[in-house]
Amino acid sequence: MIPVPKPRKPRNFDRDCRTPGNQWLAANPKAKNLPAYWTRFQPKLEAGFSSRCGWWAVRITDGAVDHYLSQKNYRHLAYEWTNYRYIAASVNSSKGNHDDALLDPFEVQAAWFEVILPSMQLVRTGQVPIQLQAKADFTIKQLKLDNGHKIRKIRRGYYEEHKVQGLRMNLLQDYAPLVALAVEKWGRDHPGTPLP
Repeated sequence: MIPVPKPRKPRNFDRDCRTPGNQWLAANPKAKNLPAYWTRFQPKLEAGFSSRCGWWAVRITDGAVDHYLSQKNYRHLAYEWTNYRYIAASVNSSKGNHDDALLDPFEVQAAWFEVILPSMQLVRTGQVPIQLQAKADFTIKQLKLDNGHKIRKIRRGYYEEHKVQGLRMNLLQDYAPLVALAVEKWGRDHPGTPLP
């Protein structure tokens, strides 16, 4: 995870999502399946997240709008822009309804997490405030951010593109910022030694 700035609410969001959504909620208080008015704003949310999953911190192609606080437990927030995060589909299924038991990408600060070379594992650093360390650890385990096959494969793919195929560092920083930081750290700690 990396810091994610909060995307600006789109100009027509209230008109096209919040207002009709809240009107529908008021008229259908017991209905389970909510109209997905938010989907039309996925491109704006994706752009605000630089096309990176809020939890994986890598560029993805299968992203979706996630309700950080779930529709099941926080129905009244279903149509609130501030409750949306950009997420990879497989992360979304692991997230379930854990809601604020998980670390919010918007609360993450720089240097809280790092990727280890060459394993591509994500670890929490000592920079995470003590009151958030258990929450960070739960987030890592629940969302399989450390050893999940899919995320490690994606990180490794970007790493190999940089190492073998010459993907420029500025693109690596954009596509997989934590992998780029790991490469930079390797260079500082092992001057003149090839990447592992």
